[in-house]
Parts: sequence; C-alpha cells; structure tokens
Amino acid sequence: MDADYGIPRELSDLQKLRSHYHPELPPCLQGTTVRVELRDATTAADPSGEHTIKRFFPHTYGQPLAHFLRATAKVPDAQIITEHPAIRVGVLFCGRQSPGGHNAIWGLHDALKVHNPKNILLGFLGGSEGLFAQKTLEITNDVLATYKNQGGYDMLGRTKDQIRTTEQVNAAMAACKALKLDGLVIIGGVTSNTDAAHLAEKFAETKCLTKVVGVPVTLNGDLKNQFVEANVGFDTICKVNSQLISNVCTDALSAEKYYYFIRLMGRKASHVALECTLQSHPNMLILGEEVAASKLTIFDITQQICDAVQARAEHGIEATRFSFSFRVIFEFSGQLTKVLHSDKNHGVILLPEGLIESIPEVYALLQEIHDLLRQGVSADKISSQLSPWASALFEFLPHFIRKQLLLHPESDDSAQLSQIETEKLIAHLVETEMNKRLKEGTYKGKKFNAICHFFGYQARGSLPSKFDCDYAYVLGHVCYHILAAGLNGYMATITNLKNPANKWHCGAAPISAMMTVKRYGRGPGKASIGVPALHPATVDLRGKSYELLSQNATKFLLDDVYRNPGPLQFDGPGADAKAVSLCVEDQDYIGRIKKLQEYLDKVRTIVKPGCSQDVLKAALSAMASVTDILSVISSPSSVSTPF
Repeated sequence: MDADYGIPRELSDLQKLRSHYHPELPPCLQGTTVRVELRDATTAADPSGEHTIKRFFPHTYGQPLAHFLRATAKVPDAQIITEHPAIRVGVLFCGRQSPGGHNAIWGLHDALKVHNPKNILLGFLGGSEGLFAQKTLEITNDVLATYKNQGGYDMLGRTKDQIRTTEQVNAAMAACKALKLDGLVIIGGVTSNTDAAHLAEKFAETKCLTKVVGVPVTLNGDLKNQFVEANVGFDTICKVNSQLISNVCTDALSAEKYYYFIRLMGRKASHVALECTLQSHPNMLILGEEVAASKLTIFDITQQICDAVQARAEHGIEATRFSFSFRVIFEFSGQLTKVLHSDKNHGVILLPEGLIESIPEVYALLQEIHDLLRQGVSADKISSQLSPWASALFEFLPHFIRKQLLLHPESDDSAQLSQIETEKLIAHLVETEMNKRLKEGTYKGKKFNAICHFFGYQARGSLPSKFDCDYAYVLGHVCYHILAAGLNGYMATITNLKNPANKWHCGAAPISAMMTVKRYGRGPGKASIGVPALHPATVDLRGKSYELLSQNATKFLLDDVYRNPGPLQFDGPGADAKAVSLCVEDQDYIGRIKKLQEYLDKVRTIVKPGCSQDVLKAALSAMASVTDILSVISSPSSVSTPF
C-alpha cells in the first residue's frame, strides 16, 4: 500500500512507440450518443440452479441482455441516450495481473471524458484494500501517459483481493458512498467478478446508488461462458509462452538428448497449455481435463509418457507393441503402427499447473491435508493424521513435493498450484521408470535426461499483444455505456472477436446469468452447500480446439513438427494473429441471439390475424416441433455446460 502508484514510467524506445498506439473503436461505441437495446430477460444456463441463483440475487437476476447499437441501426424500441450528466466512477484491479489491464482503465477514462469532460475517474490504490481504505488516485491523461498499451498493474497496484465478507462488503459500500461514486468498475477474473455480482446485489438491496460493472481480465482464459468469448491477457500470455516453448523445442531438436517438462500457468483449467500446444506443436500435452475425465492415476500418466519416450527412442522398431490409449497426450483410437524414421531421444512435454489437482488420488490427498490445516493441525503433524491410503501416497511422493502439498490452500480452497512443481514430480517418476526399464533390458535406448521449467511469471508482465490492447480498451468504453444505461451487476462483453474490431458486437450481460451452482460438503456427514458463483471454465473435450489437437496429436508426437511463432508482433505479419482456440470455435452468442430475434420478428409479421389457414397451420406445426425439441434440450437432466 506504500508503493509509488501512478508515477511516470521510464520507457524504452519500443514502449514509447507502443504508448502512442491508439486502438480502434467499433462503430457502436463511436460518437457521444449511447444506443442500447434491452430485450428479453436472461436466464441461467443450467436450469437446475436457477432457484438458488434467484434466491441469492433477487434484485439482479433475470435482467435483460444489453446490446449497444451503431448509429445506422434501426431498432424501434432502443434507448437513445444523448444527455450525459457528470458522473464519478471508481475502478480497481482485482486478482492477479494480466497484460492489457491498464488499457481497460484507459478506455474507460476516454469514454468518460468524451461524453462529459467533467466526469471523474478515481483509481483505487492497492486493489480491494485500497477500496476499503478509500485510497484513490484521480486518473488523468498525464497519469495514463506511460501506462497506455503497457503490461502489469503497477499504475494502481493490487493486493490479495477479495470483496466477500460482510465487513469487506460494508467497507466497499462505505467507500462508494463517501466518494459519491455513480459507478464502480472491477477488473478481474472468475472470483473477482463473482464478488462484483454479490456487491451489486447488496447495493441494489440497500438502495446504494453506485452501479457495479465487471470486466473479464484474467490470463488463465477460464472466464468463458455463453456471453464471454475471451479474457484480456490470455492472448498475450499464450503468444509469449509459445515463443519460449518453441525456443526450447529448437534446443531439444539441436541437442537431441533432453526431454523438457514445461509447466504452464493457468490455475485449474488447461486453456493456456492447449493454446500454446496449438501454436508451438510440442510433442506431448497432458490435459488436466482428460486426466480427470478418464480418472487416470499418477502411475497411468507415468507409464504412458514412458511408452511414448520408448517408442520415439527405438529406431526402426514398429511401435505396435505400445498401446497409446492415453487421449490426454495424443488421441490414438488403437495401437500406433507408424515406423519411426530415426531414434529420437529428445522431446518437449507440456503440463498445465492444475494437473496435480486433476489426478484423483492426489486430489483426495490434498482434500485431507487441507481439512487438517483448517482444523489447525501443524504441517509437521499432518502425515501422522492422514488416512492409511493417503499416508501411503504421501510417503511415496518425493520430499520436495510433500513439502509443497502442505502449503495452506488459496482463498477458494484450491492448492497453491504455482508453488507445486508438478513438472519435476512427473519428470522424476518418468526417469525412475525409464532407468528401471533400461536395467531390465526392456528399453534399449539412451539414458533418459530431463530438464524442467515453469513458465508463468515470465509472461504475465509482458507488453500486451495488439489484440489484448484493442480488446481491453474497447471493454473500457463498454463499461461507460453500461453505466450510462443505468445498469447494475453487469459484465462488459464483446463477441465476434475473431473478426476485425469494426465487426465486434458490444454489449453487457448480467453476471448472475453466467453463474452456476456447485454443491460441496465440508467433511463427512456435513450437509452439502450450494452457492451461486462464476466457476472456472475448463477445456471442452467436445470443442473444436480439442478436436484440432486430437487430429494433429500423432504428428506432434512422432514427427517433431515444431513451430515457432516468434516474439510478439505489433505491426506487419503476425500482428493481427489471434489465438487459435478463439478462431476455430464458433461462439458469436450475441450475434445468434440477434439473429433469432430477427426470425421471431419476421414470424410475427407473417403470422397475424388475417393470414391464410395454410400459413397458420404451417406456423403451428413448426412451432410445436421447435418447442418440443427445445423443451427436451433445456431440461435440467439434459443440460450440460461445455464451458
């Protein structure tokens, strides 16, 4: 809290050049008139949790989807807002830093000043702690000058961020009232936007005039749902990591004697690891989602990696005797029959940092450890109080991993994933098994050598990519439009992102409509608890990104088709490249909603009193079929959320 926030940075020549870049605004956000279309009320994606969500959010659940319109749009019932009285808005960074966060503040500031020069933007210093303490910095062009298109969160800073307890919520409300804020913009990921939704509900309940808006900014890429296609920071993280991975791939191919085990930041979901694989083409990827779905043990993972290493190493031998059923690494439907052209004693293996919690027996062990820690049992006494099976697993693991598993869990009860060296654990187990095979004579290749890396902190402070600069800046403008429309408890959203910015669809969705209810119990015999929240979206094993990986996995494993996308590009070839996973998925939810509304409006114009019997009968028959199908698909037993 004592850092020198907002002071001018010392910029390199490249940083100075980037600070002069100005992102393009979509047509719907240009000018000083706000045009917003509010249509049907939203609902929860999973109907089984709707009752619980309504109970927790009586004032902010079921609000309509908002869509901001360009000047040429002809929508009869759209709200046209031309008067913009001066307002005061607060903004804070919540959660871990993510490239592009500063641009969200820049976009919000520019939108405020364009619509009324008297508008005030206050940045809270040090994240949520600064909000509670009412420590602010007025955001001006001078303050922003050396932070535009720059990485990090150092303009305002952040702390261990949450706005959850009654005391914290009351402190936030007191700050908003004392500072006479008309709006509060919270920039963060899954947890931060969950807190934003609860804060908005509390404000609505107590008739606090401050409107709360969330912005999807997280490098993990796990704040995805039917309304949110991408998160600010994910594009940059994947591009920076992909170059590092590609450099390692080239080194492996040159030295021909090392296997590199690379763990990637990303929390519980494997989005970063999957995207980096699609960009750089390493030999293997172990997806945590596949491990969990297939209930693979740590022994299974070790054996399958060893089989792959052995198949690559044994020159000229048909690998038909090795069964690669491990779809996490390479989607084989049967046995590998390809003949390797040369012995390969090198390779690159990617691991998401959430893998450790995806392994069933390790996850169960972590639950026991965390329960004991919550009971106040000291770390040095944990081992003796574990169940027999958990104790056996704990003692089997290397000492360095045991020490890391004993760390206190995060605020969301997950392990401290960035501190658990899963890559070293897997490399150790694989090396032990390969040495065993070598000694027994079942493996005739060269001695196995492993080198381990963790790529995380190196990338999250990077200069943001052109896409993240554009995306964050536009989201900042969307935040102003949400406040101008008087909306509370909404998240700024943009869809159709794989297309140029002039074709982006800008809008806002109630955060409560993005929530699901997961039930869990705290200890044996305890009643299950269901609390609505935004939950991290995991990799969709039925999605097109995973399908693309599956189609290429055999080639990646055997042929060393390493690809180097190079460093971040801000101009010329590669500057406008977007994440592979964003481009292959067909996600324009807002566009589809609009299209559906157009069809429904067209039906209303055709089928009305006075139309022919044939038209009426055809409409009734078609509608009956459609409603029957939709009723089945949307029933609680049939709904599955791919995100």
